[in-house]
Amino acid sequence: MNPVVVSVLFLTALCLLKFNIIIAIILSAVLAGLIAGMPMGNVIVEDVLERVGIMPTFIEGMASQTQVALSYVLLGALAYGISGSGLTTKFAASLTRVFGKIGKWFVLLLLAAIACLSQNVIPIHIAFIPILIPPLLAMMNRMKIDRRGAACALTFGLKAPYMLIPAGFGAIFHDIVATNMTKNGVEIAEGAIWPAAILPTLGMVGGLFFAIFVTFRKDRVYEDRPLVGVKEVDAKSTEGFTLKHAGALIGALTAFIVQIIFGDSWALPLGAALGIVIMIAFGTIRYKDFDAALKGGIGLMGFIAFIMLAAGGFGAVIRATGGVSSLVQWAMTMAGGNKLGAVLVMQFVGLLITMGIGTSFGTVPIIAVIFVPIMSAMGFSPMAIAALIISAGVTGDAGTPASDSTLGPTAGLNADGQHDHIYETCVPTFIHYNFPIMIMGTIAAMIL
Repeated sequence: MNPVVVSVLFLTALCLLKFNIIIAIILSAVLAGLIAGMPMGNVIVEDVLERVGIMPTFIEGMASQTQVALSYVLLGALAYGISGSGLTTKFAASLTRVFGKIGKWFVLLLLAAIACLSQNVIPIHIAFIPILIPPLLAMMNRMKIDRRGAACALTFGLKAPYMLIPAGFGAIFHDIVATNMTKNGVEIAEGAIWPAAILPTLGMVGGLFFAIFVTFRKDRVYEDRPLVGVKEVDAKSTEGFTLKHAGALIGALTAFIVQIIFGDSWALPLGAALGIVIMIAFGTIRYKDFDAALKGGIGLMGFIAFIMLAAGGFGAVIRATGGVSSLVQWAMTMAGGNKLGAVLVMQFVGLLITMGIGTSFGTVPIIAVIFVPIMSAMGFSPMAIAALIISAGVTGDAGTPASDSTLGPTAGLNADGQHDHIYETCVPTFIHYNFPIMIMGTIAAMIL
Protein backbone atom coordinates (compact mmCIF):
# COMPACT_ATOMS: atom_id res chain seq x y z
CA MET A 1 0.00 0.00 0.00
CA ASN A 2 2.60 2.53 -1.07
CA PRO A 3 0.90 5.97 -1.02
CA VAL A 4 2.56 7.09 -4.25
CA VAL A 5 1.49 4.03 -6.24
CA VAL A 6 -2.06 3.94 -4.89
CA SER A 7 -2.72 7.67 -5.27
CA VAL A 8 -1.30 7.88 -8.80
CA LEU A 9 -3.32 4.85 -9.93
CA PHE A 10 -6.41 6.29 -8.22
CA LEU A 11 -5.90 9.65 -9.92
CA THR A 12 -5.41 7.96 -13.29
CA ALA A 13 -8.57 5.89 -12.86
CA LEU A 14 -10.68 8.92 -11.92
CA CYS A 15 -9.36 10.90 -14.89
CA LEU A 16 -10.07 8.07 -17.32
CA LEU A 17 -13.61 7.93 -15.91
CA LYS A 18 -13.86 11.65 -16.80
CA PHE A 19 -14.21 12.67 -13.16
CA ASN A 20 -13.51 16.37 -12.61
CA ILE A 21 -9.72 16.57 -12.59
CA ILE A 22 -9.39 19.19 -9.82
CA ILE A 23 -11.55 17.17 -7.42
CA ALA A 24 -9.72 14.00 -8.53
CA ILE A 25 -6.39 15.56 -7.61
CA ILE A 26 -7.64 16.64 -4.19
CA LEU A 27 -9.13 13.21 -3.44
CA SER A 28 -5.93 11.49 -4.60
CA ALA A 29 -3.82 13.70 -2.34
CA VAL A 30 -6.07 12.94 0.63
CA LEU A 31 -5.85 9.22 -0.13
CA ALA A 32 -2.04 9.35 -0.28
CA GLY A 33 -1.88 11.18 3.03
CA LEU A 34 -4.28 8.80 4.77
CA ILE A 35 -2.34 5.74 3.59
CA ALA A 36 0.83 7.33 4.96
CA GLY A 37 -0.85 7.95 8.31
CA MET A 38 -0.93 11.73 8.01
CA PRO A 39 -3.67 13.63 9.90
CA MET A 40 -6.08 15.78 7.91
CA GLY A 41 -4.87 18.92 9.70
CA ASN A 42 -1.71 19.93 11.52
CA VAL A 43 -1.33 18.43 15.01
CA ILE A 44 -0.12 21.10 17.43
CA VAL A 45 0.71 20.28 21.04
CA GLU A 46 1.54 23.15 23.41
CA ASP A 47 2.10 25.50 20.48
CA VAL A 48 4.59 23.07 18.91
CA LEU A 49 3.92 21.49 15.52
CA GLU A 50 3.96 17.75 16.12
CA ARG A 51 2.67 16.39 12.80
CA VAL A 52 2.05 18.01 9.45
CA GLY A 53 -1.48 17.51 8.08
CA ILE A 54 -2.66 16.59 4.61
CA MET A 55 -4.66 19.70 3.79
CA PRO A 56 -2.16 22.24 5.19
CA THR A 57 0.53 20.53 3.12
CA PHE A 58 -1.75 20.58 0.08
CA ILE A 59 -2.55 24.28 0.49
CA GLU A 60 1.11 25.15 1.01
CA GLY A 61 2.03 23.15 -2.08
CA MET A 62 -0.49 25.09 -4.12
CA ALA A 63 1.47 28.25 -3.38
CA SER A 64 4.35 26.93 -5.50
CA GLN A 65 2.11 27.21 -8.58
CA THR A 66 0.55 30.63 -7.99
CA GLN A 67 2.93 32.31 -10.42
CA VAL A 68 2.06 29.82 -13.13
CA ALA A 69 -1.67 30.21 -12.48
CA LEU A 70 -1.46 34.01 -12.62
CA SER A 71 0.52 33.79 -15.86
CA TYR A 72 -2.11 31.52 -17.41
CA VAL A 73 -4.98 33.86 -16.58
CA LEU A 74 -3.16 36.98 -17.81
CA LEU A 75 -2.08 35.22 -21.00
CA GLY A 76 -5.69 34.18 -21.45
CA ALA A 77 -6.78 37.82 -21.17
CA LEU A 78 -4.09 38.75 -23.69
CA ALA A 79 -5.36 36.07 -26.08
CA TYR A 80 -8.93 37.31 -25.51
CA GLY A 81 -7.96 40.81 -26.55
CA ILE A 82 -6.01 39.66 -29.60
CA SER A 83 -8.85 37.44 -30.78
CA GLY A 84 -11.46 40.13 -30.20
CA SER A 85 -9.46 42.58 -32.33
CA GLY A 86 -10.03 40.48 -35.44
CA LEU A 87 -6.28 40.11 -36.02
CA THR A 88 -6.40 36.40 -35.34
CA THR A 89 -9.21 35.90 -37.85
CA LYS A 90 -7.15 37.61 -40.56
CA PHE A 91 -4.09 35.66 -39.48
CA ALA A 92 -5.90 32.33 -39.70
CA ALA A 93 -7.35 33.18 -43.11
CA SER A 94 -3.89 34.08 -44.42
CA LEU A 95 -2.39 30.88 -43.05
CA THR A 96 -5.17 28.85 -44.61
CA ARG A 97 -4.29 30.30 -48.02
CA VAL A 98 -0.59 29.61 -47.47
CA PHE A 99 -0.80 26.15 -45.90
CA GLY A 100 -4.13 25.00 -47.29
CA LYS A 101 -2.44 23.29 -50.22
CA ILE A 102 0.33 21.78 -48.09
CA GLY A 103 -0.04 18.49 -46.30
CA LYS A 104 -1.36 18.39 -42.74
CA TRP A 105 1.90 16.80 -41.71
CA PHE A 106 3.72 20.03 -42.53
CA VAL A 107 1.53 22.08 -40.18
CA LEU A 108 1.98 19.56 -37.35
CA LEU A 109 5.76 19.45 -37.81
CA LEU A 110 5.74 23.26 -37.87
CA LEU A 111 3.90 23.32 -34.53
CA ALA A 112 6.48 20.91 -33.11
CA ALA A 113 9.31 23.12 -34.40
CA ILE A 114 7.79 26.27 -32.89
CA ALA A 115 7.33 24.49 -29.57
CA CYS A 116 10.99 23.40 -29.71
CA LEU A 117 12.06 27.02 -30.03
CA SER A 118 10.15 27.80 -26.83
CA GLN A 119 12.54 25.59 -24.84
CA ASN A 120 15.99 26.55 -26.07
CA VAL A 121 16.12 29.51 -28.45
CA ILE A 122 13.36 31.69 -26.97
CA PRO A 123 12.80 30.10 -23.54
CA ILE A 124 9.16 31.01 -22.93
CA HIS A 125 7.93 27.43 -22.44
CA ILE A 126 4.11 27.26 -22.78
CA ALA A 127 3.58 31.04 -22.92
CA PHE A 128 3.20 31.01 -26.71
CA ILE A 129 0.38 28.44 -26.76
CA PRO A 130 -2.66 30.49 -25.64
CA ILE A 131 -1.61 33.28 -27.99
CA LEU A 132 -0.62 31.30 -31.08
CA ILE A 133 -2.78 28.17 -31.11
CA PRO A 134 -6.39 29.49 -30.70
CA PRO A 135 -6.10 31.67 -33.82
CA LEU A 136 -4.96 28.61 -35.80
CA LEU A 137 -7.97 26.47 -34.89
CA ALA A 138 -10.07 27.82 -37.77
CA MET A 139 -7.32 26.93 -40.23
CA MET A 140 -6.87 23.49 -38.66
CA ASN A 141 -10.61 22.89 -38.93
CA ARG A 142 -10.56 23.67 -42.65
CA MET A 143 -7.59 21.35 -43.15
CA LYS A 144 -9.37 18.69 -41.04
CA ILE A 145 -6.32 18.25 -38.83
CA ASP A 146 -6.80 15.83 -35.94
CA ARG A 147 -6.05 17.84 -32.82
CA ARG A 148 -4.72 14.74 -31.09
CA GLY A 149 -1.84 14.90 -33.54
CA ALA A 150 -1.41 18.60 -32.76
CA ALA A 151 -1.29 17.78 -29.04
CA CYS A 152 1.46 15.23 -29.70
CA ALA A 153 3.37 17.78 -31.79
CA LEU A 154 3.20 20.47 -29.10
CA THR A 155 4.10 18.10 -26.25
CA PHE A 156 7.09 16.85 -28.24
CA GLY A 157 8.36 20.40 -28.57
CA LEU A 158 7.85 21.07 -24.86
CA LYS A 159 9.91 18.04 -23.80
CA ALA A 160 12.42 16.71 -26.35
CA PRO A 161 14.55 19.88 -26.70
CA TYR A 162 15.38 20.27 -23.01
CA MET A 163 16.24 16.55 -22.83
CA LEU A 164 18.87 16.87 -25.56
CA ILE A 165 19.99 20.47 -26.10
CA PRO A 166 21.99 22.17 -23.29
CA ALA A 167 20.56 25.65 -23.84
CA GLY A 168 17.65 27.53 -22.31
CA PHE A 169 15.57 25.14 -20.23
CA GLY A 170 17.86 22.37 -21.45
CA ALA A 171 20.80 24.00 -19.67
CA ILE A 172 18.79 24.01 -16.45
CA PHE A 173 17.76 20.38 -16.85
CA HIS A 174 21.27 19.17 -17.66
CA ASP A 175 22.65 21.11 -14.70
CA ILE A 176 20.11 19.41 -12.40
CA VAL A 177 21.14 15.96 -13.71
CA ALA A 178 24.88 16.64 -13.42
CA THR A 179 24.61 18.29 -10.00
CA ASN A 180 22.55 15.50 -8.49
CA MET A 181 24.75 12.77 -9.93
CA THR A 182 27.83 14.46 -8.48
CA LYS A 183 26.17 14.95 -5.10
CA ASN A 184 25.40 11.24 -4.95
CA GLY A 185 28.88 9.98 -5.76
CA VAL A 186 29.27 9.95 -9.57
CA GLU A 187 31.00 12.97 -11.07
CA ILE A 188 29.96 14.00 -14.56
CA ALA A 189 30.35 17.30 -16.38
CA GLU A 190 27.23 19.17 -17.45
CA GLY A 191 28.53 19.19 -21.01
CA ALA A 192 28.67 15.38 -21.00
CA ILE A 193 24.95 14.96 -20.36
CA TRP A 194 23.59 15.53 -23.87
CA PRO A 195 25.18 12.44 -25.49
CA ALA A 196 23.41 10.29 -22.88
CA ALA A 197 20.09 11.84 -23.94
CA ILE A 198 20.39 11.03 -27.65
CA LEU A 199 18.67 7.63 -27.58
CA PRO A 200 15.76 8.65 -25.26
CA THR A 201 15.20 11.72 -27.45
CA LEU A 202 15.19 9.57 -30.58
CA GLY A 203 12.42 7.58 -28.90
CA MET A 204 10.35 10.76 -28.76
CA VAL A 205 11.16 11.56 -32.40
CA GLY A 206 9.89 8.13 -33.39
CA GLY A 207 6.73 8.67 -31.35
CA LEU A 208 6.14 12.05 -33.02
CA PHE A 209 6.47 10.65 -36.54
CA PHE A 210 4.23 7.71 -35.72
CA ALA A 211 1.55 10.04 -34.32
CA ILE A 212 1.65 12.38 -37.34
CA PHE A 213 2.07 9.92 -40.20
CA VAL A 214 0.22 6.88 -38.86
CA THR A 215 -2.09 7.27 -35.86
CA PHE A 216 -3.63 10.67 -36.61
CA ARG A 217 -3.07 11.02 -40.35
CA LYS A 218 -6.77 10.74 -41.26
CA ASP A 219 -9.14 13.70 -41.55
CA ARG A 220 -11.17 14.70 -38.52
CA VAL A 221 -14.08 17.12 -38.73
CA TYR A 222 -14.59 19.91 -36.17
CA GLU A 223 -17.24 22.60 -36.01
CA ASP A 224 -16.30 26.22 -36.58
CA ARG A 225 -17.03 27.66 -33.15
CA PRO A 226 -16.02 30.98 -31.58
CA LEU A 227 -13.38 30.89 -28.88
CA VAL A 228 -14.74 30.56 -25.35
CA GLY A 229 -15.87 33.96 -24.15
CA VAL A 230 -14.54 35.79 -27.22
CA LYS A 231 -16.78 37.73 -29.58
CA GLU A 232 -16.73 36.17 -33.04
CA VAL A 233 -15.26 38.37 -35.77
CA ASP A 234 -16.42 38.11 -39.38
CA ALA A 235 -13.68 36.43 -41.39
CA LYS A 236 -14.96 38.13 -44.58
CA SER A 237 -14.59 41.63 -43.15
CA THR A 238 -12.82 44.04 -45.52
CA GLU A 239 -11.43 46.13 -42.67
CA GLY A 240 -7.75 46.90 -43.21
CA PHE A 241 -4.92 46.81 -40.71
CA THR A 242 -5.89 49.33 -38.03
CA LEU A 243 -4.49 50.75 -34.82
CA LYS A 244 -6.25 48.11 -32.75
CA HIS A 245 -4.61 45.39 -34.83
CA ALA A 246 -1.22 47.03 -34.24
CA GLY A 247 -1.97 47.09 -30.52
CA ALA A 248 -2.78 43.39 -30.55
CA LEU A 249 0.48 42.59 -32.34
CA ILE A 250 2.63 44.83 -30.13
CA GLY A 251 0.94 43.53 -26.98
CA ALA A 252 1.67 39.91 -27.92
CA LEU A 253 5.31 40.69 -28.75
CA THR A 254 5.70 42.57 -25.48
CA ALA A 255 4.66 39.53 -23.47
CA PHE A 256 7.46 37.52 -25.09
CA ILE A 257 10.14 40.21 -25.16
CA VAL A 258 9.80 41.09 -21.47
CA GLN A 259 10.41 37.48 -20.47
CA ILE A 260 13.39 37.18 -22.80
CA ILE A 261 14.94 40.39 -21.45
CA PHE A 262 14.61 39.48 -17.79
CA GLY A 263 15.13 35.76 -18.33
CA ASP A 264 13.18 34.67 -15.27
CA SER A 265 9.84 32.98 -14.76
CA TRP A 266 8.40 35.94 -12.85
CA ALA A 267 8.73 38.01 -16.03
CA LEU A 268 5.91 36.04 -17.71
CA PRO A 269 2.98 37.53 -15.74
CA LEU A 270 4.69 40.93 -15.91
CA GLY A 271 5.00 40.73 -19.69
CA ALA A 272 1.39 39.61 -20.07
CA ALA A 273 0.18 42.48 -17.87
CA LEU A 274 2.21 45.02 -19.88
CA GLY A 275 0.85 43.54 -23.10
CA ILE A 276 -2.70 44.05 -21.85
CA VAL A 277 -1.93 47.67 -20.89
CA ILE A 278 -0.54 48.30 -24.38
CA MET A 279 -3.67 46.88 -25.98
CA ILE A 280 -5.81 49.17 -23.82
CA ALA A 281 -3.69 52.15 -24.89
CA PHE A 282 -4.13 51.25 -28.58
CA GLY A 283 -7.86 50.64 -28.19
CA THR A 284 -7.56 46.92 -28.90
CA ILE A 285 -9.28 46.39 -25.57
CA ARG A 286 -11.60 49.24 -24.70
CA TYR A 287 -11.08 50.50 -21.17
CA LYS A 288 -14.70 49.88 -20.25
CA ASP A 289 -14.33 46.28 -21.48
CA PHE A 290 -11.22 45.60 -19.38
CA ASP A 291 -13.13 43.52 -16.82
CA ALA A 292 -14.72 41.54 -19.62
CA ALA A 293 -11.26 40.81 -21.03
CA LEU A 294 -10.09 39.44 -17.69
CA LYS A 295 -13.23 37.31 -17.42
CA GLY A 296 -12.55 36.09 -20.93
CA GLY A 297 -9.00 35.21 -19.89
CA ILE A 298 -10.37 33.21 -16.99
CA GLY A 299 -12.77 31.50 -19.38
CA LEU A 300 -9.92 30.53 -21.71
CA MET A 301 -7.29 29.57 -19.16
CA GLY A 302 -8.80 29.65 -15.66
CA PHE A 303 -9.59 25.95 -15.45
CA ILE A 304 -6.06 25.04 -16.52
CA ALA A 305 -4.66 27.47 -13.96
CA PHE A 306 -6.62 25.85 -11.14
CA ILE A 307 -5.44 22.41 -12.23
CA MET A 308 -1.85 23.64 -11.94
CA LEU A 309 -2.57 24.96 -8.44
CA ALA A 310 -4.06 21.64 -7.39
CA ALA A 311 -1.15 19.77 -8.97
CA GLY A 312 1.29 21.72 -6.81
CA GLY A 313 -0.62 20.64 -3.72
CA PHE A 314 -0.73 17.01 -4.85
CA GLY A 315 3.02 16.95 -5.42
CA ALA A 316 3.65 18.41 -1.96
CA VAL A 317 1.52 15.74 -0.27
CA ILE A 318 3.21 12.98 -2.30
CA ARG A 319 6.62 14.16 -1.09
CA ALA A 320 5.42 14.51 2.50
CA THR A 321 4.17 10.92 2.66
CA GLY A 322 7.69 9.53 2.42
CA GLY A 323 6.36 7.01 -0.08
CA VAL A 324 8.80 8.02 -2.82
CA SER A 325 11.95 6.79 -1.07
CA SER A 326 10.30 3.59 0.15
CA LEU A 327 9.03 2.93 -3.39
CA VAL A 328 12.51 3.29 -4.83
CA GLN A 329 14.09 1.09 -2.15
CA TRP A 330 11.43 -1.60 -2.63
CA ALA A 331 11.95 -1.53 -6.37
CA MET A 332 15.70 -1.98 -6.02
CA THR A 333 15.17 -4.92 -3.70
CA MET A 334 12.83 -6.52 -6.22
CA ALA A 335 15.35 -6.03 -9.04
CA GLY A 336 18.10 -7.78 -7.09
CA GLY A 337 21.47 -7.81 -8.86
CA ASN A 338 20.10 -8.14 -12.38
CA LYS A 339 21.11 -5.11 -14.44
CA LEU A 340 18.26 -5.28 -16.95
CA GLY A 341 15.74 -5.91 -14.18
CA ALA A 342 17.08 -2.94 -12.22
CA VAL A 343 16.82 -0.64 -15.24
CA LEU A 344 13.24 -1.69 -16.00
CA VAL A 345 12.19 -1.24 -12.38
CA MET A 346 13.80 2.20 -12.26
CA GLN A 347 11.91 3.23 -15.40
CA PHE A 348 8.64 2.20 -13.79
CA VAL A 349 9.48 4.04 -10.57
CA GLY A 350 10.36 7.18 -12.51
CA LEU A 351 7.03 6.96 -14.33
CA LEU A 352 5.04 6.81 -11.09
CA ILE A 353 7.00 9.59 -9.38
CA THR A 354 6.78 11.97 -12.33
CA MET A 355 3.06 11.31 -12.74
CA GLY A 356 2.62 12.14 -9.06
CA ILE A 357 4.80 15.25 -8.96
CA GLY A 358 3.98 16.47 -12.47
CA THR A 359 7.46 17.63 -13.46
CA SER A 360 10.61 15.90 -14.65
CA PHE A 361 12.73 18.73 -13.24
CA GLY A 362 11.46 17.87 -9.75
CA THR A 363 11.75 14.11 -10.24
CA VAL A 364 15.49 13.99 -11.03
CA PRO A 365 16.73 15.06 -7.56
CA ILE A 366 14.43 12.50 -5.92
CA ILE A 367 15.44 9.47 -7.98
CA ALA A 368 19.14 10.37 -8.15
CA VAL A 369 19.53 9.84 -4.40
CA ILE A 370 18.84 6.11 -4.80
CA PHE A 371 19.57 5.42 -8.46
CA VAL A 372 23.13 6.79 -8.58
CA PRO A 373 24.74 4.78 -5.75
CA ILE A 374 22.93 1.57 -6.68
CA MET A 375 23.78 1.79 -10.38
CA SER A 376 27.36 2.74 -9.58
CA ALA A 377 27.70 -0.30 -7.31
CA MET A 378 26.26 -2.51 -10.08
CA GLY A 379 28.94 -1.32 -12.50
CA PHE A 380 27.00 1.08 -14.73
CA SER A 381 29.06 3.83 -16.38
CA PRO A 382 28.37 7.53 -15.64
CA MET A 383 26.88 7.90 -19.13
CA ALA A 384 24.56 4.94 -18.57
CA ILE A 385 23.47 6.38 -15.21
CA ALA A 386 22.80 9.77 -16.82
CA ALA A 387 20.77 8.15 -19.62
CA LEU A 388 18.60 6.26 -17.16
CA ILE A 389 18.05 9.28 -14.89
CA ILE A 390 17.02 11.37 -17.90
CA SER A 391 14.75 8.63 -19.21
CA ALA A 392 13.19 7.73 -15.85
CA GLY A 393 12.85 11.40 -14.92
CA VAL A 394 11.15 12.44 -18.13
CA THR A 395 8.94 9.35 -18.52
CA GLY A 396 5.50 10.23 -17.24
CA ASP A 397 5.72 13.97 -17.88
CA ALA A 398 3.95 13.38 -21.18
CA GLY A 399 0.49 12.03 -20.54
CA THR A 400 0.26 13.22 -16.96
CA PRO A 401 -3.02 15.14 -16.40
CA ALA A 402 -1.37 17.70 -14.12
CA SER A 403 1.77 18.42 -16.18
CA ASP A 404 2.23 21.69 -18.06
CA SER A 405 3.45 19.58 -21.00
CA THR A 406 -0.15 18.39 -21.41
CA LEU A 407 -2.08 21.27 -19.87
CA GLY A 408 -0.44 23.79 -22.20
CA PRO A 409 -1.49 22.05 -25.44
CA THR A 410 -5.00 21.47 -24.09
CA ALA A 411 -5.34 25.14 -23.17
CA GLY A 412 -4.76 26.14 -26.78
CA LEU A 413 -6.51 23.31 -28.58
CA ASN A 414 -9.64 23.48 -26.41
CA ALA A 415 -10.13 27.22 -26.82
CA ASP A 416 -13.36 26.50 -28.70
CA GLY A 417 -14.46 23.66 -26.41
CA GLN A 418 -13.77 20.76 -28.82
CA HIS A 419 -10.70 19.08 -27.31
CA ASP A 420 -10.73 16.77 -24.30
CA HIS A 421 -7.75 17.01 -21.95
CA ILE A 422 -7.62 13.38 -20.85
CA TYR A 423 -8.56 11.39 -23.95
CA GLU A 424 -7.26 13.76 -26.63
CA THR A 425 -4.08 15.08 -25.03
CA CYS A 426 -3.00 12.87 -22.13
CA VAL A 427 -3.76 9.42 -23.52
CA PRO A 428 -2.24 10.05 -26.99
CA THR A 429 0.93 11.68 -25.60
CA PHE A 430 1.31 8.99 -22.93
CA ILE A 431 1.17 6.21 -25.52
CA HIS A 432 3.32 7.86 -28.18
CA TYR A 433 6.09 9.14 -25.92
CA ASN A 434 6.41 7.29 -22.62
CA PHE A 435 6.81 3.82 -24.08
CA PRO A 436 9.42 4.87 -26.69
CA ILE A 437 11.35 6.83 -24.04
CA MET A 438 11.37 3.82 -21.72
CA ILE A 439 12.50 1.45 -24.48
CA MET A 440 15.26 3.70 -25.79
CA GLY A 441 16.31 4.74 -22.28
CA THR A 442 16.67 1.09 -21.33
CA ILE A 443 18.80 0.41 -24.41
CA ALA A 444 20.96 3.45 -23.64
CA ALA A 445 21.51 2.35 -20.03
CA MET A 446 22.53 -1.13 -21.12
CA ILE A 447 24.96 -0.19 -23.93
CA LEU A 448 26.59 3.08 -22.80
